[in-house]
Amino acid sequence: MAFNPPARSSLTDVDEFAEWQAATKKPAKLHLQGGEVWRGWSFGADKSVSGEVVFSTGMMGYPESLTDPSFAGQILVFTFPLLGNYGIPSSDEKDECGLPRHFEGERIYPAAVVVAEYSFSASHYLAQKTLGAWLADHGVPAIFGVDTRAITKRLRDEGSLLGALAVGANAEVPAFIDPNERNLVAEVSTKSPRVFEPQAMMNGHAEPGTKPGTLRIVAVDCGMKYNIIRFFVKELGVRVKVVPWDYDFSEEECDGLFLSNGPGDPSKCQATIDCLRRVMEKRPSLPIFGICLGNQLLALAAGAKTYKMKFGNRGMNQPCIDLRTGRCFITAQNHGFAVDEESLPEGWFPSYMNANDGSNEGIAHTERPYHSVQFHPEACGGPTDTSFLFDEFLGLITSKHGRNLTTMSYRHPRSISKVLVLGSGGLTIGQAGEFDYSGSQAIKALREQSIQSVLINPNIATVQTSKGLADQIFFLPITPDFVTQVIEKVRPDGLFAAFGG
Repeated sequence: MAFNPPARSSLTDVDEFAEWQAATKKPAKLHLQGGEVWRGWSFGADKSVSGEVVFSTGMMGYPESLTDPSFAGQILVFTFPLLGNYGIPSSDEKDECGLPRHFEGERIYPAAVVVAEYSFSASHYLAQKTLGAWLADHGVPAIFGVDTRAITKRLRDEGSLLGALAVGANAEVPAFIDPNERNLVAEVSTKSPRVFEPQAMMNGHAEPGTKPGTLRIVAVDCGMKYNIIRFFVKELGVRVKVVPWDYDFSEEECDGLFLSNGPGDPSKCQATIDCLRRVMEKRPSLPIFGICLGNQLLALAAGAKTYKMKFGNRGMNQPCIDLRTGRCFITAQNHGFAVDEESLPEGWFPSYMNANDGSNEGIAHTERPYHSVQFHPEACGGPTDTSFLFDEFLGLITSKHGRNLTTMSYRHPRSISKVLVLGSGGLTIGQAGEFDYSGSQAIKALREQSIQSVLINPNIATVQTSKGLADQIFFLPITPDFVTQVIEKVRPDGLFAAFGG
């Protein structure tokens, strides 16, 4: 893929032009385990690495994604065609919790970055450096000038693959190594406990009658994003003690237990699972809330199983069905393992389901105050549609009671092969009207999707009755009786109603 330098006037700094010149002299290659090779140019650290190749569909928020510990050990392919255009903000600016305001972790966690087009010009008032310079500072290689759409299609067909990024004209290709064989959680978790106290002023989510800091949460850091801490402290006004993944929290004095997100295989966190089981046995009334990896850890502690997904769910636009209400929410996600719903023991039920692939997105206990979700309600980046889950957790803490969970059955949408189209009918003498253009276009659209169309009450003044348009036509008026008879006869998968005419 050829690329051209940006206009000299669009570059914000002489160093950026030098960065572009250097990139043109440093080729890079992405090798996939299946044998494919993608050639481009380097714009990050001058090193070669291997890892698991995954993709993210986020259109923005690359500083947050790259500092998300859940991406540890992975070669991250961004599907959005342009990256780097708004640069990287300062890491010195802190928030109310004393954490870097613009990042989700203390460093960059992916092993390497893959983009289609890299912007050497950082055009944002908060930008302190370019994406390439930031990656180089953290020792993370990156490649641009490759067809990320084609790579993503390959991953969608084959699933997540091992890969290696070789930087330099004569660079040796590193051996393919699966990062999931390591205990990635141990690599990214905090090494010692940290306490975060809420400020006097909060943003209004705290339970009425509670004072900032009166409620205590123990948060198990398995690779926790900073925005989770911000949400607890700033929004809910609770005191959070963040502990390492292998910390014995079974006797810790607290009002609630939180299990964080994190990278890799949940079965590697046996110390966390064992400690969680002791809590569930000795303190059955203690509210427990888990996110992402925390969902899998809670399931394993309950006696269920997890499995490696084909390509995982990552990005900021994953639809999830709340099985308690039937509502669908758009969520941010980043995981390659999932809970096997069929293995959930008695007393446990799935609470959320992915509307794309039907995989589990949450579990809950029917009576005890335990629940977890596979997605990220704290977002950053991504939608905050499900931030109410933090309020639900706070409600379980303050109520001091269990609950009776009720869910409804949900059937994943079937593929559509036949649709009944209700036509607008023909014109009658002395009556004004118009052709059923919309209905005709609906039939054409169905045909383009290889879906069989059955038409009732056609408008004979249009092309609806032309040969080759509708697959089957019933010259009957639209009444409850006739429509019911047609449905019983042809058994359609869906129905299009009243397009006009």
